[in-house]
Amino acid sequence: MTLTKTSPSTGAGSPDVTGFYDEDTGSIQYLVADPETRKAAVIDVVMGFDPRSAATDSSGADEILEYAAGHDLEIDWILDTHPHADHLMASSYLKEKLGKANAIGEKVAEIATLWREFYNMPDAFDTARDFDRLFADGDRFEIGNLPVRVMLSPGHTLGSISYIVGEDAAFVHDTFMQPDVGTSRADFPGGTTSELYDSLQEILRLPDDTRLFIGHDYGTDEREAPEWESTVAEQRRDNKHIGGGVAKEEYVKLRDARDKTLPLPDRMLHVLQMNLQAGRLPEPEGDGHRYLKIPLNRF
Repeated sequence: MTLTKTSPSTGAGSPDVTGFYDEDTGSIQYLVADPETRKAAVIDVVMGFDPRSAATDSSGADEILEYAAGHDLEIDWILDTHPHADHLMASSYLKEKLGKANAIGEKVAEIATLWREFYNMPDAFDTARDFDRLFADGDRFEIGNLPVRVMLSPGHTLGSISYIVGEDAAFVHDTFMQPDVGTSRADFPGGTTSELYDSLQEILRLPDDTRLFIGHDYGTDEREAPEWESTVAEQRRDNKHIGGGVAKEEYVKLRDARDKTLPLPDRMLHVLQMNLQAGRLPEPEGDGHRYLKIPLNRF
């Protein structure tokens, strides 16, 4: 059973937010719902992938669908914040199951251009085909009666976006981590620490009581259990990397030094080839099986 925790609506214009923790990747998947209309969206849902056997598994995504059905929620949107490097996206799977629109930031097309070269696949990744909506900075839509604003938040990737939902919820993916951990890495192709700092500052300009929901947590030596909710005020005051008004130059030096010590995620070269097409698996070849192409000695 997936570790699940709900952050209830704080009143009119505030969503219910349920997080589902994926233990294999430390990822948090979200079901965000309008309490008034029972309309909902899912954000950054994980499709299971075992890098040892290259086997996929939909059980985690199915558990979220079952939870939504059991709580009388109708999922209208399948949302992702960026093409993830550490887990396989369930976007394509959920679109097939639900018949609802899937979406991501429009700069995924620029990320696809980078990775066509790395994979030597010049005709791969038709993002306009695989995603129904490619959001630009400032775009708006609704989840039931809740307004949603899209905020471009580059740094971790060049095309990462945040979703600001209703009056007091922001889904900020791989920007902030919990205050006692700090911030996310910015060393993947197209990412920059300087842009990540600017994105963090933009998030910190949201109202102090805005609930921030992050993309990952792995626990710490002091707390074993994963956590994924904080507020703008808590992050501004207590964040290990940027709290208390750390200057950009100091942050960039700290973050770059930390990133140089980090290995690539063990799923990265596998899953990006699929995530740039919304998690859609490669087409079967003549023998009926599907195959990935992995670049050697490029990273």
